[in-house]
Amino acid sequence: MTVEADFSPLRTERLTLRPLGPGDAAQLHRLINDWDVVRWLSRVPFPYPRELADEWIESTHQQRARGEAWHLAIVGQEQDKEVLVGCVGLMRDSATERTAELGYWVGRRYWGHGVASEAAGRLARWGLAHLDIDRIVASVLDENDRSAGVLRAVGMRETGTGEAHFLARNGRLPVRLFEGGRDEILGPFTDAEPQPIAPLVADATLPAVEGKPLLLVVACALVDTDGRVLVARRPEGKPMAGLWEFPGGKVDPGETPEQALIRELKEELDIDVSEACLAPFTFASHDIGKFHLMMPLYLCRRWQGTITPREGQAVAWVRANKLSDYAMPPADKPLVAMLRDVL
Repeated sequence: MTVEADFSPLRTERLTLRPLGPGDAAQLHRLINDWDVVRWLSRVPFPYPRELADEWIESTHQQRARGEAWHLAIVGQEQDKEVLVGCVGLMRDSATERTAELGYWVGRRYWGHGVASEAAGRLARWGLAHLDIDRIVASVLDENDRSAGVLRAVGMRETGTGEAHFLARNGRLPVRLFEGGRDEILGPFTDAEPQPIAPLVADATLPAVEGKPLLLVVACALVDTDGRVLVARRPEGKPMAGLWEFPGGKVDPGETPEQALIRELKEELDIDVSEACLAPFTFASHDIGKFHLMMPLYLCRRWQGTITPREGQAVAWVRANKLSDYAMPPADKPLVAMLRDVL
């Protein structure tokens, strides 16, 4: 469950976030060797030696290859020419922790244009979708209201205070601590959900649970000949991006759960499944805010075609006793123990 060292650039409306290269060193040095920039950064010395730019850029490739950190150049356009604007990064302390630290800086001439919040927000959303993390943390110097505003714009909330050593100031100084998870940075799951499905009978009404509409979603545990179960990672841009789930989706108006699952497996994984191969197994019932979710889970051991992710999602074949190692939406978690008992 790691991200390969090869990194495809991330894009926003105005910016590109890409790995740094040797050709960036001179421009990086000109931007960061500035007291007005460095005095806000805890890990950067001042003056900033020119050779340190080369060394640091080389180290970013090594850290990314080890899955420890993703330091990227923030690149903009000036008169059709690519220019380095600053840097943004996500850093993990160890492979076992589900937290990453967000850091960024922008050259002084580019302040006041929303560059930091645009770049930091893009990388934070990417990290939650592609890394095995559930939470992003950051800290800012106590007096740095501008940077605190950037973190709030990303969706992070202030959680307390602490201290950090600032190399350029040669001492420990008070900092404000921030953190955010999927709900804060990606938005609550229910905000992106459509209205509940229409009833199968035209003049009937869907039942409600405690005044909430019932949302019917169907899922499938595909089981291979070795007894492993397929899980898919929700891709970036979807609610709860980065979490692993059983393939499936919402039941459309006029569909039975089996018909919906056959359609979803074709759309998501390019496989053909017959209704006779879908065995009802169990179900999940979960409050998701605006709706109450009901999710039948089916077992399937036979299908036609080669499983091919068609929505940009990562997939993994997992032993039933290892499914709990994968972060899942709350509705999927209770199903893991039941699968473990039968597989």
